[in-house]
Amino acid sequence: MPARLIESLATTEPLANLFSDESVLQAMLDFEVALARAESRAGIVPKAAADAIQATAKAANFDVAALARETLRAGTPGIPLAKALTAKVRAANAEAARFVHWGATSQDVADTALVLLLKRAQPLLAADLARLDAALLRLSNHHADTVMLGRTLLQAAPPVTFGLKAAGWLAAIRRSRERTESAFAEALVLQFGGASGTLAVLGDKGLDVGRAMAEELGIGFPDAPWHAHRDRLGALVASCGLLTASLGKMARDISLLMQSEIGEVAEPGGSGRGGSSTMPQKRNPIASAVTLAAAIRVPGLVAAFLAGMVQDHERGVGGSQAEWPTVAAVIQATGVAASSMAEAAEGLEVNKARMRENIEATRGTVFAERAAFLLAQKMERGAAQQLVKDAVRRAEKQGRHLAKVLAENPKVTEALGLKALRELETPEGYLGVAEKLRKRLLAPPDKRS
Repeated sequence: MPARLIESLATTEPLANLFSDESVLQAMLDFEVALARAESRAGIVPKAAADAIQATAKAANFDVAALARETLRAGTPGIPLAKALTAKVRAANAEAARFVHWGATSQDVADTALVLLLKRAQPLLAADLARLDAALLRLSNHHADTVMLGRTLLQAAPPVTFGLKAAGWLAAIRRSRERTESAFAEALVLQFGGASGTLAVLGDKGLDVGRAMAEELGIGFPDAPWHAHRDRLGALVASCGLLTASLGKMARDISLLMQSEIGEVAEPGGSGRGGSSTMPQKRNPIASAVTLAAAIRVPGLVAAFLAGMVQDHERGVGGSQAEWPTVAAVIQATGVAASSMAEAAEGLEVNKARMRENIEATRGTVFAERAAFLLAQKMERGAAQQLVKDAVRRAEKQGRHLAKVLAENPKVTEALGLKALRELETPEGYLGVAEKLRKRLLAPPDKRS
């Protein structure tokens, strides 16, 4: 299903479908089916009852709007769900209805349903991040020697390579991706504790039922219920915050490089992408805008989740109730940012000529550092710095190249020689170890030289 209009810039269609009412409801029903099947395996529930529950537990059989209204009154979706499921099962098998939701509590349903949704969201995120990884790797390798201005505090600085910039984006995203994958692995665990987290209703069979449920659902089985301990989910939400921020950094750079005055890269265009409602010449950074919007929203959502982690006793008031929309919004924001940046990277146009022109437009002033350090090898460092500063001011005032202004000073020509001055403004000659750094960023940790 498509995203709701109000969320159309906040999610992708697959994630909108995943967090749709029908999908969320089915996740809760999947919990109830796994519970009945596990209890049947343990000899607590008759197999016929488990089969009847499974046959009935289809989202299409329920009135989602009614469940939503009743959830607001009950304070949890588990209560109206168990009531509705019991009624549906009773209509088909009165005896089986007695065993619906046997030994579970409402928070078990809600938490495990959320975990199941997260399990299904993980491969969606992973697919877009894999696309992005491959595209950025290609860009970095292809533009290993493409020189461009470095920019510090939004001002022109000594040159870098676009390959190094792309490698920096990729390395940060890879680090965040690894953290997120690890957090997913920890968070995808069953919630099953019953009223106070002791599974007292099930006697000495509580652990057996829990293990069987986890197996049925394909998720992990924790040491104990985690009703009031939200650290696993907190780690996942926080890691998504870091990942979205890394994606936002890439988006910020692309949008700045797309400014008309700079024009060094361009996002892919196409029908309905990047245009303006009134200005035909516009090619807007839409993927970057969507990603930056996600990066703006997510920190507040992360803070909201962390604030709700301080919960009361065995089951808290308000904290877990805040989580469903918060976690869903974080995952969808992370997903739309990953998808948008994958699209941008796969079709990014890099204008090498414009990058060179922008270096030339500085008339060599970005090589002032280079000149100062070369001179400092021949004279007192403070004097060298002042000499170059004076030359930069004259070059800017007269609209001339720094090297030519410096060549008019006998002290400079004596110290450096004309050959060094002719090569001063060659960007390829002042890249330091940029290529080695690029390769280190892209290499596996055990293969970095």
